[in-house]
Amino acid sequence: MTTRVFGIPMSLRFRGQTAREGVLLRGPAGWGEFSPFPEYGPAECARWLACAREAAFEGWPDPVRSTIPVNATIPAVPAARAFELAKASGCGTAKIKVAERGQDFAADLARVEAVRDALGPDGKIRVDANGGWDVDEAVLRLKELDRFTLEYAEQPCPSLDELAQVRRRVDVPIAADESIRKAEDPLRVRAAEAADIAVVKVQPLGGVRAALRVVEACGLPAVVSSAVETSVGLAAGLALAAALPELPYACGLGTMSLLTGDVVADSLTPVAGAIAVRRPEVDEAALARFEIESPEWVRRMEEAAACLAR
Repeated sequence: MTTRVFGIPMSLRFRGQTAREGVLLRGPAGWGEFSPFPEYGPAECARWLACAREAAFEGWPDPVRSTIPVNATIPAVPAARAFELAKASGCGTAKIKVAERGQDFAADLARVEAVRDALGPDGKIRVDANGGWDVDEAVLRLKELDRFTLEYAEQPCPSLDELAQVRRRVDVPIAADESIRKAEDPLRVRAAEAADIAVVKVQPLGGVRAALRVVEACGLPAVVSSAVETSVGLAAGLALAAALPELPYACGLGTMSLLTGDVVADSLTPVAGAIAVRRPEVDEAALARFEIESPEWVRRMEEAAACLAR
């Protein structure tokens, strides 16, 4: 098995990160990506490693579709920049970050309004609070934001119980993200009647096959989203979206614009709001630009491997 560590600066600050780092693994089936965020411990990282190993050693299920519709991802940027990003994306759907720490709700309102202006009345808008509100605040904010006709709200509150309370009090459909990928039992999401939509990310759930099982257990329509990966990681997300029996929503896989570079020559970027299902090869010249030495990443991968072996 070949391992290569990469570090790619981000074009915009996202989830507090200014660079995306990780490890690429090469096995007989191709390349896989291991890139858990810094705050994740070994047990959580083990799922990310399982995903990378599946890609490198097993490959993925056969696709049932050849193209994946995607949304534009709009970080917590000023309204004018949000308008520019949405307009330039070529996508008819946008996911907008709200409830950013250190920002007030007026900034959220202005950002969502700007994206609605950019996409026009037929565009679809979804917001993502990353669990940043309590129940009463979520209800109040979503009712205000729904003047712009929200497709859904992703993870407005941290817990399943809170999501269920919000869902009973608003007309906006609720999507669960962290509540699914961090849950020990995804059936709890279904039992709690806490969400209308499941947001699934292939690395945190342990690979394409594991994610397919989670979606089946949840019994909810799924939106496949990225963890801001290189095209190697995004290819696994595309494989998941391509293998789902049904795909009623645009997916959050058009995130290459958040990075300043890639490890392949032909990045997985949207064309007219969709990405063709394919698996690009790592390009040595592209990887050389971003390859780094990092004992820290070696340590994290070894600790995750130890957890998988238990």
